[in-house]
Amino acid sequence: MAGGGAEERGGLEAAVRGGLRVLRERWARGVRERGGTADPPRPALPQDAEEVSALQALPIDVQLNIMSYLSPQDLCHLGSTSSYWRAAVRDPLLWRCFLLKDIPFWTSVDWKSLPDVEVFNKAFSEVNDDALYDYMAIYKKSCPQGRRSLKSSRSRYGAVTSFLQSLVTLAEPRFAMFGPGLEELDDSLVQKMMTRPDLLQVAGLPQRQIDGIGSGVSFQFNNYQKFNILTLYSTTSVERRRAREEQAVAVNKMFYQENSIVGNQQAMHYAVIAQVKKVCQVVDGFIYVANAEAHKKHDRQEELARILAMIDPALGPPNRPLLVLSCISHGGVKRIPCVYMAHQLQLNLLRQPWMVRDTVAATLTGLLRGIEWLLEETNSRNSQ
Repeated sequence: MAGGGAEERGGLEAAVRGGLRVLRERWARGVRERGGTADPPRPALPQDAEEVSALQALPIDVQLNIMSYLSPQDLCHLGSTSSYWRAAVRDPLLWRCFLLKDIPFWTSVDWKSLPDVEVFNKAFSEVNDDALYDYMAIYKKSCPQGRRSLKSSRSRYGAVTSFLQSLVTLAEPRFAMFGPGLEELDDSLVQKMMTRPDLLQVAGLPQRQIDGIGSGVSFQFNNYQKFNILTLYSTTSVERRRAREEQAVAVNKMFYQENSIVGNQQAMHYAVIAQVKKVCQVVDGFIYVANAEAHKKHDRQEELARILAMIDPALGPPNRPLLVLSCISHGGVKRIPCVYMAHQLQLNLLRQPWMVRDTVAATLTGLLRGIEWLLEETNSRNSQ
């Protein structure tokens, strides 16, 4: 899944259409193999079972066609009504269609929930009954609603800890924020963060330096947790403005390329300059602002190499969390969905916790949820 967003979206749309066709052909093939019998054997019903419903009396291929128009939530509700429907709604190809259809609309994905790339890459024509994943389980594990339900089961504990934290003075965690989304978008994410006190309150501008780099800006989250963001730009504001006017790519001054040989090929490997290295040694986590605008060209391989240079375990404690803001300028821009972004950046190769969160620079949509996750991961790591 290293290609462009438009190709991926078109491929998924075709896959969904083809998937429903394969589902119907699969059941039709089963009918032919059964010698023209309209229905396959149905699950046995207990003797005291109620009369078969009108929906259950329909041919299986008709039932399947109807189920393909239900939402996953409705399908789960249907499965809870009887043992017959519990078995019927688990059809893996049906859930693969749901997965491919809904993934572009998910607003976040993390290191625990990213679906395997094989879920997308294997064509329906290559899928047989012996090579099917449990797509229903993958869907429940990956979709944001499922992750939120798991988190809500611990909401009372979270409320108690938030109250206790408000009674003590917390250390102010520091995060290094970098990435092309800071510099290439028409709307400035940092400027919006500084001028939207209704969403994110500026708590101060600490007067200290880290090896020549300013100490960033302190913000306050949920009226009790302070955190500091050190924004690292790869060029000066004049160079960024000129690059946008000329539609050119400015030279990134934060990194320098090192020669690295893997096998017989030269691999892309970056290191950070001395000033940035000092920042990496003292921060508690990282915020990578990715340009998620679908009409732009992106070199995700180079971006991954720069991310790896920043989170190099030789520069600081291991397992520091990485928040990827998959950012567009404003809501009218077509975006690359966050699940595609995670695969394009090959975040599954990382060993520390990470999350990709869809974000809009003009409105800061998605930012607070990402910051909340980052603070939770940081506080959890620091308490161990």
